Amino acid sequence: MQYLLAGLIGLISGVISGLFGVGGGIVIVPALMFFLKVPIKIAIGTSLAIIIPTAIVGMLKHWDQKDVNITLALSIAPTAIAGGYLGAWLTSQLSSGNLRRAFGGFLIIIGLRILLMRSG
Repeated sequence: MQYLLAGLIGLISGVISGLFGVGGGIVIVPALMFFLKVPIKIAIGTSLAIIIPTAIVGMLKHWDQKDVNITLALSIAPTAIAGGYLGAWLTSQLSSGNLRRAFGGFLIIIGLRILLMRSG
């Protein structure tokens, strides 16, 4: 049953990743925590390992559709890589409870911001 659930989490997160450009933290981390009872710090690390091939495949499909701004991506990538390292280090400085609260708050703020954003 656990493998079936893990496969379903993978499928859903892959679809969401390709559709919206998200999936790791927003889908996989909560799913691993809620459905597979994985501690948050392990869920985060596992999510990052899962998202690498997912992101590559999704990016290649968007590349075929001419939906990738490679100049923008290359200008953001160096600091995003550094930020990823810093963020991973920060998880070692926070308790699991504080990390869960920070993550939940982040999801709420981003969700509200997207819902209230004006189009155009």
